[in-house]
Amino acid sequence: MTGGPVVIVGAGHAGFHIAASLRQFGFKEHICLVNDERHPPYQRPPLSKAYINGSVGPDSLLFRPEKFYREESIELVQTRVVAIDRQHLKLSLASGASLDYRHVVLAMGARNRLLDLPNANLPDVRYLRILDESENLCRVLPSRKRVVVIGAGFIGLEFATVARVKGLEVDVIELAPRVMARAVTAEVSDYFQARHRESGIRIHLGVHATSIEADGGKVTGVSLSDGRHLAADLVVVGVGVLPNIELAAEAGLPVASGVVVDEYLSTPDPNISAIGDCALFASSRFGGSMRLESVQNAMDQARCVAARLVGDRKPYDGLPWFWSDQCNSKLQIAGLITGHDQVVLRGDPARKAFSVFCYKFGKLVGIESVNRASDHIFGRRLLGMDRSLAPEKAADESFDLKSALA
Repeated sequence: MTGGPVVIVGAGHAGFHIAASLRQFGFKEHICLVNDERHPPYQRPPLSKAYINGSVGPDSLLFRPEKFYREESIELVQTRVVAIDRQHLKLSLASGASLDYRHVVLAMGARNRLLDLPNANLPDVRYLRILDESENLCRVLPSRKRVVVIGAGFIGLEFATVARVKGLEVDVIELAPRVMARAVTAEVSDYFQARHRESGIRIHLGVHATSIEADGGKVTGVSLSDGRHLAADLVVVGVGVLPNIELAAEAGLPVASGVVVDEYLSTPDPNISAIGDCALFASSRFGGSMRLESVQNAMDQARCVAARLVGDRKPYDGLPWFWSDQCNSKLQIAGLITGHDQVVLRGDPARKAFSVFCYKFGKLVGIESVNRASDHIFGRRLLGMDRSLAPEKAADESFDLKSALA
């Protein structure tokens, strides 16, 4: 890239880390980080767990204190980009101002998928993705007695865990036949379903909400597709997200289930890249296009594009990994288990410490670990080296996993 300013649209994990990485890699030109939230750039994973339970405060969420941006000459602009003029290399802002750019990085993330149900717009129907939403829940939880969580994905179950610890009665609704069905194996689903039920959380599978019931504008419960009614004075929704692709689409860039980019994370416009939750990228590792919602993906893609902008052009080849904390258990996942056709158990779920090794056509594609961090670290290293492990060795606890890395 020749000289000129880089403007980063979005200040989540992807946006912050490309700004920081550019400076780390020696980029000397102007960097502008456009942030459409009122808070300095912060981490999102604690919002559904540690922040709501009070174990971390607002300052602990920040990637860096505000002086970091001054010291690194990263301009923070608190507004929203409303248009990209690709011909004149200019961004229009909601404030009425504009920014010139040499390169734009779209790191716009995703937004909550909203419920389309009667009374879904009432104040006590809440979502949980950004800091303002988490702060609002912190304020209302002490005065609430019973919450219905719609959606048994990571966010819904993490919040349900905290709400139960705080003494609320908790019901979780999930259309799928098991919790976290799109993300984990049946073995891991069964384990966490059991832990949540042991904690007193009621889980309702194979049903969906048909309406939010209310009295005078106050939530009183949720009606289900099987005719039942669950009482509640709070509803928290976690039914997935939608990538923020509208800005790119209006600028004439190709979009699908994300902003379409190649293996270098570049759009067809050489002056525009896209990273993080909003990017649909061509993956040489997995042989197709995909969009991933994870901190690892956002950070690794940020470093990949930052390196390219300072002259080190390499395709993105990050190994996906994920985690979730629920019911005093830590779930860690290395790789992608989509389409697996064989699972091998290592350890014992009854002892609350085990891993599930997932295979596809005889090759190891992912490892899910519950309270076995060493297995997770091994999986990240092995899969990162594009190696496999025979299923019989994975199942044999006497086999030293480290020997497979030699």
